[in-house]
Amino acid sequence: MLTSYALRYALRRLRQSPVFAVVSVVTLALGMGANTAIFTLVNAAMLENLPVASPEQLYRLGSANNCCVLGGFQDSWAIYSYALYEQFRDHTPEFSHMAAFQGGLAPLSVRRRGATEPAQPYRGEFVSGNYFAMFGVGAFAGRTITPNDDKANAPPVVVMSYRSWQQQFGLDPSVIGATFTVNTMPYTVAGIAPPGFFGDTLRPDPPDFWLPLATEPALSGQNSLLHRGFHWLYIIGRLKSGASRTAVQSELTVELQQWLGVQSGLTDHDRSEIAKQHIVLAPGGGGVANLQNDYKTGLRLITMLSGLVLLIACANIANLLLARGAAMHSETAIRVALGAPRHALIRQVLTESVLLAILGGLAGLFVAFVGTRTILLLAFRGAHYVPISPMPSLAVLGFAFLLSLITGIVFGIAPAWITSHCDPADALRGAGRSVRDRSSLPRKSLVVLQVALSAILLIGAGLLSVTLRNLETQRFGFEPKGRLIVRVEPALAGYKPEKLYGLYQQLEPRLSQIPGVISSSYSIYSPMRGDNWSFGISIEGHVPDERIGASFDRVGPHYFETIGTRLLRGRAIGAEDSPTSRQVAVINETFAHKFFPNEDSLGKHFGFGDASHTNDFEIVGIVEDAKYQDAREPAYATFFLPFLQMTKDPKLSFMIGSHYIQDIELHVVGKAENLETAVRHALADIDPNLTVLELRTLSEQLDRNFNQDRLIARLTELFGLLALILASVGLYGVTAYSVTRRTGEIGIRMALGADRAKVICMVLRGALVQLCLGLAVGIPAALAGGRLTANQLYGVKSHDPLVLVLATAVLATCALLAGFIPARRAASIDPMEALRTE
Repeated sequence: MLTSYALRYALRRLRQSPVFAVVSVVTLALGMGANTAIFTLVNAAMLENLPVASPEQLYRLGSANNCCVLGGFQDSWAIYSYALYEQFRDHTPEFSHMAAFQGGLAPLSVRRRGATEPAQPYRGEFVSGNYFAMFGVGAFAGRTITPNDDKANAPPVVVMSYRSWQQQFGLDPSVIGATFTVNTMPYTVAGIAPPGFFGDTLRPDPPDFWLPLATEPALSGQNSLLHRGFHWLYIIGRLKSGASRTAVQSELTVELQQWLGVQSGLTDHDRSEIAKQHIVLAPGGGGVANLQNDYKTGLRLITMLSGLVLLIACANIANLLLARGAAMHSETAIRVALGAPRHALIRQVLTESVLLAILGGLAGLFVAFVGTRTILLLAFRGAHYVPISPMPSLAVLGFAFLLSLITGIVFGIAPAWITSHCDPADALRGAGRSVRDRSSLPRKSLVVLQVALSAILLIGAGLLSVTLRNLETQRFGFEPKGRLIVRVEPALAGYKPEKLYGLYQQLEPRLSQIPGVISSSYSIYSPMRGDNWSFGISIEGHVPDERIGASFDRVGPHYFETIGTRLLRGRAIGAEDSPTSRQVAVINETFAHKFFPNEDSLGKHFGFGDASHTNDFEIVGIVEDAKYQDAREPAYATFFLPFLQMTKDPKLSFMIGSHYIQDIELHVVGKAENLETAVRHALADIDPNLTVLELRTLSEQLDRNFNQDRLIARLTELFGLLALILASVGLYGVTAYSVTRRTGEIGIRMALGADRAKVICMVLRGALVQLCLGLAVGIPAALAGGRLTANQLYGVKSHDPLVLVLATAVLATCALLAGFIPARRAASIDPMEALRTE
């Protein structure tokens, strides 16, 4: 047990050795601070529930994070149409509430009625009327959306987030009940969401407004709500007490299959696929796990690496305690000779160890706070909002305290055991040279462990750094430098489909007048924005009703020239592709190789949907592959359609939304950022209501895709540096202690004729043996652990010889330098002084 005497004695011993105490506390603070910082992120992103009532009762219908799916089957379903949501809501009484909400966010243009300022861009989320009731969340002020608000012809209302109310409107109470023009529709602010409530998803861009689903058709003009085959809603329900999760899951699956079975136009293949469709009830207390899925693998890897740093720190402190215990060997022997029980000696050493760990843990909280802030800046660089607080929660404080206790016991066990087995006869011996050093082997073993763990971290840091370099310098299929991306939403300015042609005809001539603009174009989405529109298609020469899918984008004239994608064959999309000309498409290399492997794809035809649309589009050009969503994966099979050719077939009315541009691309001379004001003025000349939602360079857009890779690489480099320093200090300490213990021996050797070089080699030999043993353990361990990092690597193998050689060389150089300092001191020993001391 920890007694007050043992605690006072431990404090007194630490005060007597201030250098030892400070070094130990700083070492532990770095190790435990790193682990506490990582746990802060893990807890916030992976473990914490939403700030809602009874989150353990919430279940989500599915767990995938698709943005939207048009028709077809999902196998394991996770996103649904509004009609399907109504089916589940009305026929599953086991849920007290079942709410639906948009998969993603809607860009909004918002201006307060009567204000003189222009409309500002915001983010909104369409939710069902029982959304807030299902979460058990009330309003901070005013009221929330209710089922009565979510009806056709109900007065449009919104709920504003507390963060937006605070940052944009200064907590002005008159906002509640005020009328705002959202896009072109008047909405009344019904209330303010409570502080800390960010909605259903932890993300860096939470909603500013929540809007009733019933208002989606009028506000967006896309009628997603009324399209039975367009799946764009997530569903979370609150399961009643006593309801069986397994039984409800089976019931929902049966309802889904029955719903799919009554659709018209099903083929025999479709009917056989229906039996595979199912729903999994996933815990919904954490909401939609976008951030969890994005950072899960990275956080797991970083957690393991930070654990290795802590182990190295523990080995270092254990070594210090062993050396300190050896230095006080005679005192301990006297205590044993006077009758001190062994358990008292063990308790005393463990008390000192735990005390050091607690002090290190307290200092580590500051390190953790600073480290968490730094990590968040890396992870969410360029984000509008950081969804995780660096302040430690109760769970984090509990973790830090528990970690301190465990750490103190871990590095205190070996010194406590060796101290308790001190021989009382040693107290009768007058010189330390005759006392056998029981701590020598454990201390050298700990150094070998430090070297091995450091090798693992350095090799990992090298591999991940090379991965980051390969990701950032690869050929993307477009040129990011000198490109500016302007995000707009014509629908927010009230544009109907029939008015889009006139708008697009004005864009290029006006933007080209801006000094410094070489060319301009527009698209649904630009490269590496993270979007991917994918639909089923039918291709000339393929089996009818064969399930084929491809990605697509709509683009304007000069698009490929503007973003720097090379045209390989045929022609690009141009101004001649008008509403009255034949409908054409340009495909990428992957599309051509995948669907026309042994034939010329130019002149071939394909279309959306079933075989009746096979001849809709003629292929007129082939461009090089370009990456639009995932920098790690090969380019998807993609086709590009002209914006100016509008969809005419009423069966394809769902494609109307694809005719609205979202990104304008500009190829410019000089710094793209310098053109922001000119671009805004040019768009305002075309239409003052055309709000610029966001303006960024293509390089910035690309750079955001590597936030996680950059975070992992930089943290691993930091951990590798810490490990290298700690291992070098450990090796230095053991070698210096060995030199001190062998002062007499070295003096005799030099008196008998040994020169300085032989003494240095003798001392370095011991350090070299520990280094080689550590590398012999660490390198195979790093290679074996390469499987854990394989999915994080890109363009480099886990056994890359260059990385292995460089990591080994760095570690060997630092280790030999750490051993050379005490070796040089040993060579400077005066033989007569050493013999006189003996």
